[in-house]
This record gives sequence, structure tokens and C-alpha cells, in this order.
Amino acid sequence: MARVTTVVCVTVIATESLSKRFPRVTALDRLSVDIGPGVTGLVGANGAGKSTLIKILLGLSPATEGRAEVLGLDVAAPSSGRAIRERVGYMPEHDCLPPDVSATEFVVHMARMSGLPPAAARERTADTLRHVGLYEERYRPIGGYSTGMKQRVKLAQALVHDPELVFLDEPTNGLDPVGRDDMLGLIRRIHTDFGISVLVTSHLLGELERTCDHVVVIDGGKLLRSSSTTDFTRTTTTLAIEVTDSETHPDGTRAVREALHARGLDTRNEGAGLPGAGHILLLTAEGEETYDLVRDVVADLGLGLVRMEQRRHHISEVFTDDGHSSDEQRKEAVGHGG
Repeated sequence: MARVTTVVCVTVIATESLSKRFPRVTALDRLSVDIGPGVTGLVGANGAGKSTLIKILLGLSPATEGRAEVLGLDVAAPSSGRAIRERVGYMPEHDCLPPDVSATEFVVHMARMSGLPPAAARERTADTLRHVGLYEERYRPIGGYSTGMKQRVKLAQALVHDPELVFLDEPTNGLDPVGRDDMLGLIRRIHTDFGISVLVTSHLLGELERTCDHVVVIDGGKLLRSSSTTDFTRTTTTLAIEVTDSETHPDGTRAVREALHARGLDTRNEGAGLPGAGHILLLTAEGEETYDLVRDVVADLGLGLVRMEQRRHHISEVFTDDGHSSDEQRKEAVGHGG
């Protein structure tokens, strides 16, 4: 896959008081946000307005009020829709692939639809299918593909015309953990290897935490927070401790917890109340003396220290700390907070 020109816009996407109302639902509610180059995650529960925003940005659905720009183009201008779609790739959430054609046929067709001449379309298709890991399977009918392979075809058609920006709507939908990790790796490479900016939507918070430079959180069509991933995941004073068990202490975690409590340190189990919780202890580190005390306690008990590290905030905490999120989002934040 050929290297593309890096986006030079300081702001790739900008919205100002953007709203989209339907007769009984407000999908977007005065959304104002600026998004720069790189990989940006758009996170929110199903129904939060993510797909609606993408359709407006592509010029496929008009906003009720407000304005939006993509790559410096006003999405509402009559001449902008085609220009935006020539410079932007789009991977839809739902399966929309014809089962009776091969990946090569389909991606070549999409390349031609984007304006590439026949020879360039075939060359770009081969390069792009190689990039997404489908080169060996490129002549098989799509109907026989696995879910992961179909997702890769959708990704390929979004990239085939050398866009400056791609919109990826729930690209890990339906994938198992291995397939999800593979897809996230591909998404990261879209920017690092080829200079293409990415807006990726997901309701799985941990995915965005690991993959994106910037995260935009929307809740009920409103902006909840927009900041860099490093701001979301800044280091805390919380110390995470994991130890081995031994014949003397078959529950090493419990032994450490009791020993630290006897020395005046309060601890808690990570994810208390969740299945599988209890193997990692969390406590507040007051200074270097806390590290020394933990080390000495573990050594005195004859246990192995697997790790002792300062914790970082998780993106999920934006849903549980400010009181604005829905019950569904709270469940997802707990279940997928990474």
C-alpha cells in the first residue's frame, strides 16, 4: 500500500452547535468539537449519536442546525459532498457486502466509484488487500468469508482511493478478542505508516484507550469530554500490587493485604464485586516509603512480586465519576474499561 500525503490541516473535523433532531429523538444536541490529525476515538453507547455524526460529516444527512467542516470543507455547501467523499474513506458499521463477488472485484469497483482509472484501481486494490491481510484470499467470494475477513474487506474499500481521512464505524463489531486486536493494530498503522487520519467509533472504552491519540466522548448527543488519551490516562497516586501464592500462603494477595493493614495501610481489591476480581491490590502511595514497605512485606512473607506499578486513569472513569452517563454506559464502562 503506497504512502499517502499526510493531512496538513490543523483541524481535520470541526463542529459548532451541531444538532440533529428527529420527530421523537434528538440524536445530536449542540455538539461543538474540534478534531485534529491522528487517530481519534469517538466513544458513546449505542444511540449516543456516533453514526449520525458520521453521516452528517459525509454530507449524507443534513443537520437540523449548527455547522460542520471536514478537511476545511463546509459539509452543508452544495459542492462539498462530492469533494468530501473523494478525500474521505468510510467503513460502515453494518454488513453491506455482496456475497457473490470476490474481495478484488468489490474493492476495484469501489476504487472506480471513487474516480480511479481502471489500471490504478486494480493496482491500488492489490496493495490495499495486502495491507489488510486478505491478499491470499482476494479471489474468493465474500459470502464465504469469516466475520473478521468481511471487516477487513470493508476497511480495504475505505482505504483504496488514498483518502486523507477515514471514518471507521464500530470496526471491531462481531470480532473475537484476537480479531479485535488485529483490527486495532491495522487501525493504528493507517496513521503511523500512511499518514491517514482516523475517526473511529466504539462503545468499547478499552479499545480506544489503547489505540487513539485523542478521545471524544458523547452522551445522548451531547459532548461529555474531548481530550488527548494521555490526559484521560494520566498517572495517579494509586499503586497496583500483584504477588504470587506459596505453600505457606496459598492466597498470597490476602496475606499481603492483611500484613499491610497491620502496618496501617488501607488496601482494596481491584474490581471488587466483579467476576475474577481480587488478585490485584490497590493502595495509595504516599511516597517512596510505601514502595519500600510493600517490598519488605512481600519479601518477609516469602512471596514473589509479580508487579508493583502506579496506576493510570481509565477512560471509563469519565462515565462513572461525573454522573452524566446512562445505565448502559456505566455497565459498558465497568465491563470494558480496559
